[in-house]
Amino acid sequence: MIDRSNGATARKHQAILRVSAVGVAGLLSILMVTAVAPPIVADQSDRAVVNAPVTLLTAPISGEIDALTALPGSDVRDGDRLAQIRNPRLDRSTLISLEEKSSDARQKLDATRAKRESDLAYVASLDTELASQTDQLRAQFQSQIEELRARVAQSNAMSGEKKALVERQNNMVTRAAASIEMVRPTAQQYNAALHNADAETAKLNQKQAQLGALNRGVYVGDELIALNNLAQKRRDIGLDAKRMEIEEKQLSAVLADLESMIDLEQSRLASLSAADVLSRGGGKVLTIGAAAGRHVNAGDTISSIVDCDKRFVVAIFSYRQGQNMMPGTRVRIDGSSFRSGIISAVLPKTSDKADERFAVPFPQTERRELYAIITPDGADGNGSQAQQAATSGVPACPVGQWVTVTRDNGVVPSMSVSWRRLGHFVASWTRDAGLHTDTAQNSPLDSDTRRAGLDRLQAAFHSPRPQAEKPDEDREPGARALASQ
Repeated sequence: MIDRSNGATARKHQAILRVSAVGVAGLLSILMVTAVAPPIVADQSDRAVVNAPVTLLTAPISGEIDALTALPGSDVRDGDRLAQIRNPRLDRSTLISLEEKSSDARQKLDATRAKRESDLAYVASLDTELASQTDQLRAQFQSQIEELRARVAQSNAMSGEKKALVERQNNMVTRAAASIEMVRPTAQQYNAALHNADAETAKLNQKQAQLGALNRGVYVGDELIALNNLAQKRRDIGLDAKRMEIEEKQLSAVLADLESMIDLEQSRLASLSAADVLSRGGGKVLTIGAAAGRHVNAGDTISSIVDCDKRFVVAIFSYRQGQNMMPGTRVRIDGSSFRSGIISAVLPKTSDKADERFAVPFPQTERRELYAIITPDGADGNGSQAQQAATSGVPACPVGQWVTVTRDNGVVPSMSVSWRRLGHFVASWTRDAGLHTDTAQNSPLDSDTRRAGLDRLQAAFHSPRPQAEKPDEDREPGARALASQ
């Protein structure tokens, strides 16, 4: 009897061990299947976050922040001044050098202009003197020409007289009334009279040529040497005046260029001495990267502004769902003010440089996963954000909020979402059962209550519930500030 009872007990223990091993193996298999298989083919993802583009406002100049009016989470409009920067320590050496060059050029220009005016005045006086002496010489030449004309006429008359005398004596010689020796002196006097007439005519022509040259401004002759020197000096002074005029134009152009450069340098220094950091579009202030009184360099980030009207959802799905998550696919969004949306793009990966353009970094993907960019319905409508926030009680700008994305008509849920919903249901069921036990004084549940519990358990795996947000440590401080608005 003892041996039989011991054998039955041993077989019972072995059966219990086998059942326990099979149960543990089955449980591990279920856990492995639910942990590996559903994420690959799941139509649902809780690794989704609300994101929005940000605008970085940088310091246009180096200096100290004199005033800072931006606060994290505050609303701003296009053109609002968020900060004021001043820089009293500017390098003005370039401006000083340009002003010195401008002063030298202005002094040279004034000296050149004065020299030119002096030359012009001297030229005017020389012109007056030349005109006066030319008039005197012209009158003198006119009188000399008249005198020479009279002498030419006199010489012609004397030559005519001598010619008549020679002819009479030649007639007398022909008639043998006089000798040939008597004609020779008279012929010589006649030749002398002809030469004298030619000389007077030559002098007359010379004076007429000098008068014509004088009228044309050509000074030839002994009488015109002084006037020629005066005209030469006038030409030299006139050329110097022309040279001063050219130099004056050059200096004027140089001075104009220097004044233009001075104006540009003054404008540059004015822009570098003080500047305002203005908002380039509306939105909410996400972060503040500086404080009042702090020294910043040009290009340092002062603030970042998130445009909540252009918000979108970034969700992670398996690459096997790429065909099901094509652009244009409608999805459901749980846990935020918007309930649905359309996939606008599918990205295989992202980078740190691309993440800088958005309010929060994209969630980290694992191997063979992709990003689905979802545009919520009504995200670009005017006033939709405030209305949704007022009706649903969720943050007005839910940037950084974790949500659950489910493809419309999706059949494979995410196991993490299912386990969480099951935990919520069990917790609520336990609380409801405790309350019912307290009120019914531990009365047994009937078949209707058991059936209702099973129906609620089945509905928990299929009906969406708002997902709890991820811990705040996973989000940036600016996103937490916006979510708390």
